Amino acid sequence: MKTTYICTLFTLVATSSLMAQTQFKPEDTEFYTPKPPLVTLAANGVPSDAISLFNGSGLQEWVSQKNTQSKANWTVIDGQLEVKPGSGDIQTKQEFENFQLHVEWQSPAVVKGNGQGRGNSGIFLQGLYELQVLDNNDNPTYTNGQAGSIYKQRPPLVEVRATESKWHSYDIIYKAPQFNKDGMLISKATVTVLHNGVLIQNNTQIEGTTEYIGMPVMKAHGPGPIILQDHGDLVRFRNIWIRPL
Repeated sequence: MKTTYICTLFTLVATSSLMAQTQFKPEDTEFYTPKPPLVTLAANGVPSDAISLFNGSGLQEWVSQKNTQSKANWTVIDGQLEVKPGSGDIQTKQEFENFQLHVEWQSPAVVKGNGQGRGNSGIFLQGLYELQVLDNNDNPTYTNGQAGSIYKQRPPLVEVRATESKWHSYDIIYKAPQFNKDGMLISKATVTVLHNGVLIQNNTQIEGTTEYIGMPVMKAHGPGPIILQDHGDLVRFRNIWIRPL
């Protein structure tokens, strides 16, 4: 008896919904405003609403992470940005929250070292959460420290090798963590990453700050910079742009 009642109820609800739908006209569910802003692509693929962080012409958008009053001291060679070992990390002058970030990188031409000692650098989102850069060409290491990992937290879904040009690209969609006025966590940061066009992080939750030793730490913060890491290797970068979301 109960089963018959439930089936009858679902039939009545479905019939009522169908009758309601037939009362609509197509234009009742169409709207024309507000219109999405128009975004076009430049010849190099950069969206028209993006902020160029490095296009080969200089380091105007960057400062030293050690001393934000000092200019970034890395080397620009042939329109490419190369780590200057020992000079320290560099960071953007601007700070960001939610964004789409595009970065291209290349491991050093001279292959040396192994594991974390080969072609190591990193991209720190909001200055706190590291997306690993590493030479991953037949270079075994711990999986949550390989290229494309959220360092010491989440390994990539798959391993992606460099293209024939030896350049890698990261396309990053990042959502910042949210805190209330008392600094209590409302939602953790999440990140989606495409490595050379292949999905390697899918709405991955970031557990906290990147720590070399110990567990991630969750601390309240606001907007933060993009940091590129000096790990002592001659990693190169190019075509870096960001779209605040």
